[in-house]
Amino acid sequence: MDRQEKQILWNCVRAGKAVDKHIAIAILRASHGELAEILHAAHHVTSLRFGREVSLCSIANVRSGNCSEDCSFCAQSSHFKGVPAPKYPLMSVDEIRECAEKGGQAPVEYFSYVTSGRALEGKSLSRVCEAVAGMVPSKNFSKHCASLGCLSFESLKKLKDSGVTRYHHNLETSESFFPSVCTTHSYAERIRTVRDAKKAGLEVCCGGLLGLGESFEQRVELALAIAAEKVDSIPLNFLVPIPGTPMEDRPQLEPLEILLTIAMFRLVNPHSEVRMAAGRGALRSLQSFIFHAGCNGLMVGDFLTVSGQGIENDLTMLRDLGLTVKRKDQI
Repeated sequence: MDRQEKQILWNCVRAGKAVDKHIAIAILRASHGELAEILHAAHHVTSLRFGREVSLCSIANVRSGNCSEDCSFCAQSSHFKGVPAPKYPLMSVDEIRECAEKGGQAPVEYFSYVTSGRALEGKSLSRVCEAVAGMVPSKNFSKHCASLGCLSFESLKKLKDSGVTRYHHNLETSESFFPSVCTTHSYAERIRTVRDAKKAGLEVCCGGLLGLGESFEQRVELALAIAAEKVDSIPLNFLVPIPGTPMEDRPQLEPLEILLTIAMFRLVNPHSEVRMAAGRGALRSLQSFIFHAGCNGLMVGDFLTVSGQGIENDLTMLRDLGLTVKRKDQI
């Protein structure tokens, strides 16, 4: 970044404003020697907006595999044969509640129910709603989240009425790169779902998956698209290549590029949560740096088809950093 770009960056930071496309791209192209200053800027924004509290969430895969969609990174797609991923139908009401009880043993703010497939509708959606409506939140988590595909407004309203607080629906990547990732549904459908979730009165968790082969410009395009939707939380996933998928040979992003990407999303979205999700292992020894780069949220436990690291390790990391976990009694 040149001197003028750095001046514009800090002017935005001090004013609490988002950086524009030009500065966002400059952040991604910054040299390793500029990393410390960029992380400092991102951390300053996070501290002013969120203090030293970190919001934790975890998920349960309550229906897995046999997905009709062809998202090229996903192990659950029925289009890719021989991928080592679990396949099972939607769990029963009791099984869903058991997952929530188990997941709620950790001090997470949100617990999310996730299903494979284009959309969970009809009796299947009613089953999830029944499970949530009849559930007493655990002593740790108090908010229900769901990630059930491209739902209609009516279905999203039904979820809200059942007790779900937040809906998760990623844009995945930029609109210009999306056709290289998925052909079985449109980008417009994903945008519609995000907007309908907000209209239904739900909080919205909407992020993407980085490292699919998108350009820096397309990465910024995604950050700006999410900013335009004014979502509550932005989960950032970094590709973990899975054998048997079209993305199996894609190299993972290097740690410093991941940190610059997190910082860019934070500086483009100064008022939303930025939550680290899948792919954290690619950071290796630099995992704790995500909080210097702008994260104030963390997904803990296992992911859909990829194992996470133990919750106790994450809690130890947060304690060592002097960060506070946002708990039920603080919500």
